[in-house]
Amino acid sequence: MKRILFCISIILLTTKICLPQMPWYHHTTIYQIYPRSFYDSNGDGIGDIQGIIEKLDYIQATGYQTIWCSPFFKSPQQDFGYDVADYCDIAPEYGTLSDAQQLIDEVHKRGMKIVFDMVMNHTSVELPWFKADIEHKTQEDRQKDFYIWADKPNNWKSMTGGSGWQYSPERKQYYWASFLPFQPDLNYRNPEVKRAMLDNVRFWLKRGVDGFRLDIFNVIYKDAALRDNPFSWKTVPDEKNPNGFFQKFKYTINLPESMAFAKELRSVCNEFGDRMLLGEVSGNRKIIKKFSGEEKNDGLGLVFNFEMLRFKFKAKYFHELVSGIEQDFPEPFMPVYVFSNHDRRRSMKRLNNDVQKAKLLHLFQLTVRGVPCMYYGEETGMTDARIPFKQGLDPIAQKMKKYPRFIFDLAGETPNRDELRTPMQWDSSFNAGFSKSAKTWLTVNEDYVSVNVAKESGDKNSLLSYVSNVLKIRNENEAFTKGSLELIPQKELPQNVLGYKRKLGSEEFTVLLNFGKKNKAVKINGKVIQVPALSGAVISASGLSLLDKN
Repeated sequence: MKRILFCISIILLTTKICLPQMPWYHHTTIYQIYPRSFYDSNGDGIGDIQGIIEKLDYIQATGYQTIWCSPFFKSPQQDFGYDVADYCDIAPEYGTLSDAQQLIDEVHKRGMKIVFDMVMNHTSVELPWFKADIEHKTQEDRQKDFYIWADKPNNWKSMTGGSGWQYSPERKQYYWASFLPFQPDLNYRNPEVKRAMLDNVRFWLKRGVDGFRLDIFNVIYKDAALRDNPFSWKTVPDEKNPNGFFQKFKYTINLPESMAFAKELRSVCNEFGDRMLLGEVSGNRKIIKKFSGEEKNDGLGLVFNFEMLRFKFKAKYFHELVSGIEQDFPEPFMPVYVFSNHDRRRSMKRLNNDVQKAKLLHLFQLTVRGVPCMYYGEETGMTDARIPFKQGLDPIAQKMKKYPRFIFDLAGETPNRDELRTPMQWDSSFNAGFSKSAKTWLTVNEDYVSVNVAKESGDKNSLLSYVSNVLKIRNENEAFTKGSLELIPQKELPQNVLGYKRKLGSEEFTVLLNFGKKNKAVKINGKVIQVPALSGAVISASGLSLLDKN
């Protein structure tokens, strides 16, 4: 009998050892920092790397585990860092290479992770590679081009509208720019380009960066023959369908070569252990899954699902969302739940600045199966400012300033990204505690006196306290980070209530979210749970409630 029990123990132990281990980035929480707006440590009106370091304890205490920093590489700042002039140096307004290394080290000292924003598709026109291309005169020289050139433009449209072809009078040719005119696209069909960019990736991996968020990764490759894109009746791109401007982006977006490159980039990261690759990809779930790595999840590993940026605050919407995502992204895949970022309106704006709704949204985001990604200030309820397009520093705002504002308001969007990049609101003092400068790079949102970290830290009923409380529950119970998800059928729940169970081994929790304006009674495991209007509950298998009344 003892021998049988011993053999069973060995089998169980072996089975446990052989089970595939979930990568750390599949059970983490991500906090996005827009460095220019986070904290100004030297009083010049611009956030910087030392400012991030000074606020690391706040991020850790709130409960976040991974930091994603938007770019602070050397740049002319025409697109505020997303136009890179040197991938291996830091823009002086943000700091130095030494500061960047200190940031990496300080994050790791706190047991946290840090990922940098890697813009691989395009560069600034000020990068030496582009200047070298302009000097190429002979056909032999032009075989070494790092960018995409043409004698005559085809019909390709940029992602921001209009032709993406830009004329270079020095070279007497056109270069291709998928996003903005001063951001020429790299030519990854040139092996030297790929080699150089992968070396830039290794440069930061060697210094301890835990991975990268990848800017517009799905446009890395374009058609080698520069064939015209087909006509489409679609006018405006959206989260599920990147086509628009009366064109199907067949030859400029989501090419198979870009998906293959995702695996190549993953193999480079594997040289340094477990590293996060989080892709910005426009397309439906089928496309997202291909960039993740088809069946084995051996590509990027994580890809934003932007369809939820236009969420509807209804239980039915979230039930259908989770049901679809669970079907399309089963293990070993992991979805990424994101409701705000540096390019799209803040979630608080979409909720009409309703704090109770924000609490419910983030309870969902932090307890559903997936990686939650939150934009700086989202935890306090920061909302969009209102800045006239003509006053916008954002180049897209300047491009769109000729169009009436009401068109974008009707669509629920703003092309002026300044409005959602205003300085972090730390307290109710001058400049919201962001900077001691007489003038900040963007004006602080006028609601900073009532919406700020200091005020909400001392209020147990605040959004910040609520988010921190839910993060604590998530971090202390692996069922929320590594467990399965089981949706409770809608027919078993009252109207406007969403419910699901998170399970891992003997751990089991039931999450109930009441999206309605009336209190609801829900019967779970034979016990009636009262869920107040616009509120949620997290119940353990023993019936213990993990959330307080806020």
